Amino acid sequence: MQKIKNLAYLVVLSLLLVSCGEYQKVLNKGTAEEQYKMAVKMYETQNFSKALRLFEKIAPNYRGKPQMERISFMIAQSNFNEKQYSIAGYYFDRFTKNYPKSSKKEEAAFLSAYSYKMASPVFSKDPTDTNKALEAFQLFINNYPDSEKIDEANTHYAELRGKLEKKYFEIAKTYYRTADYDLRNYNAAIQAFDNLLEDYLGSKYKEEALYYRLKAAHDFVLKSYDRRKPKRIKDAMDAYDKLVRNYPSSQYLEESNKMLATLESEKERIDLLIAKQKEYESSQEKK
Repeated sequence: MQKIKNLAYLVVLSLLLVSCGEYQKVLNKGTAEEQYKMAVKMYETQNFSKALRLFEKIAPNYRGKPQMERISFMIAQSNFNEKQYSIAGYYFDRFTKNYPKSSKKEEAAFLSAYSYKMASPVFSKDPTDTNKALEAFQLFINNYPDSEKIDEANTHYAELRGKLEKKYFEIAKTYYRTADYDLRNYNAAIQAFDNLLEDYLGSKYKEEALYYRLKAAHDFVLKSYDRRKPKRIKDAMDAYDKLVRNYPSSQYLEESNKMLATLESEKERIDLLIAKQKEYESSQEKK
């Protein structure tokens, strides 16, 4: 039995060596036609890295020829199967543009979006591929509303939106948390929370974002010079009104009411200072 196993192993090894030798020979010295046939063979046997080497080598020879449509799709699919998702997304997208009448256009459009989604990193990292995936899924949804993939596309789109939503929420909170070290970050936090609430209507972070928006505006008032406080007090009070209007029973209501009381007290003090200043200026004019 062991001899039979050893013999089988040797046969398989020999076939692999022959196959590798044949591949190298075609890769280095084969004609374009031979390389094309070998590339297809590698693709169909799921040896995608070897298929890619051949496809990339022969592509210039087939540009403008009927075979190029098939080659273009296999290049995109090979990159996808090799987990080179960002590259695959690019090639699938290019396929849809180069072959608008192809029977594989819808499949390529979906796979372009899905490839970019697979390339999309965790929310805290560069969102370039996430944005590309969102754009591609939106285009797919618009162009193929009756596709059997439409529900899946909508699910992926929602997941990607959620990832960006979380990213921008965390960025806004980071601005707020670092504002003690750089007062400019209070303004940055306020703007970031405003952008989040405007861009993501119905956000699951809405209540918390409104609370932090108020907190950033409130703290900014306390760190400001008196001459800058009137406008900033009004902005903070408006933020309070927006939170309470949207969430009358907010989990942050008790702390928000304390902030409002501080703002009202500070407004009263500033209003008194302004009144005294005007009274003084008036008396000086009379002299």
